[in-house]
Amino acid sequence: MLYHLLFPLHVLFSPLNVFRYVTFRAAGAIITAVAITLWFGPAIIRKLRAMQVGQFIREEGPQAHQSKAGTPTMGGVLILAAMAAATLLWADLTNAYVWVVLLATLAFGGIGFLDDYRKTVQKRSLGLTAREKFSLQVAAAALAGTALVLLAQFGTYHTILQVPFFKNVAPDLGWFYVPFVVLVVVGASNAVNLTDGLDGLAVGSMMIVASTYTIRAYIAGHAIVAGYLNEANIKGSAEVAVFCASMVGACLGFLWYNAHPAEIFIGDTGALALGAAVGLVAAVIKQEILLVLVGGLFVMEALSVILQVASFRLRGKRIFKMAPLHHHFELTGWAESKIVIRFWILCILFSLASLSTLKLR
Repeated sequence: MLYHLLFPLHVLFSPLNVFRYVTFRAAGAIITAVAITLWFGPAIIRKLRAMQVGQFIREEGPQAHQSKAGTPTMGGVLILAAMAAATLLWADLTNAYVWVVLLATLAFGGIGFLDDYRKTVQKRSLGLTAREKFSLQVAAAALAGTALVLLAQFGTYHTILQVPFFKNVAPDLGWFYVPFVVLVVVGASNAVNLTDGLDGLAVGSMMIVASTYTIRAYIAGHAIVAGYLNEANIKGSAEVAVFCASMVGACLGFLWYNAHPAEIFIGDTGALALGAAVGLVAAVIKQEILLVLVGGLFVMEALSVILQVASFRLRGKRIFKMAPLHHHFELTGWAESKIVIRFWILCILFSLASLSTLKLR
């Protein structure tokens, strides 16, 4: 909005020319999202407490978590509001990619909100059934994937799959790109949701991943930089960096209240939305496969659950004391804050490793 209101006035007042730069507006989005979460955080926490929207804690989980029962959840509403406001305020709203990622993120947030609402307000401990949740996720991701394929039909996008390290391997998936997007987005959404189990773990990790994708999105949309680094150039995708920056700011501000001991949790409202956001951003900038490395921490958490379930069903034995992985380390005696910080370190290393792949083709 500010871009459309103020940039045209640069002919009258030259300093307003800064609004043409994605980097300036991305910085503005970060500051705005942080300010919104910090300002409205206390009011949201008080409101959720008054509504008795408290977190349900499983009895079979680590006993230390029982003290967290009743902590307000659904804090993802605050994150989504900050992200949406900052994006609408600082992004170029004529850019189709901005709308695709923003609307898809809000859709996944809506799915998470419905799940949280059933668990906390309607007191249905399981929330949405697995089938209901998965079906809604697939539908939302399929719509987003279809939107991208339609953009490809107009020549502003392409459905070619970029394979890291292999310059000459680039299959065009055509309409098969839709189910591929569903796989990426739904997988990322649920992986982040599984990681959301300790104070600040998912939000802090998402802040790191979103920072990485802010850089990646800017590179993908900059023809000269993308060409020099042998990266896919998607015209207009640099604007998605503003959306990613709003995610960084929203997570940073929310971490103020979500740090141990947490005053509020993101709930499925935030976890499903944030995971879907990075998955879809990866698709927009043609870094879908690299998401496995950028989000390596989330992959580890998801794999720990898959391996645990498979091992128990096939061998009758568990690999970990408890899955996801962070609970395993809790039960081995690690303090919660130590696990969170060490997992953040791993997340930073994964992100740096992904940035080191630039120009490697």
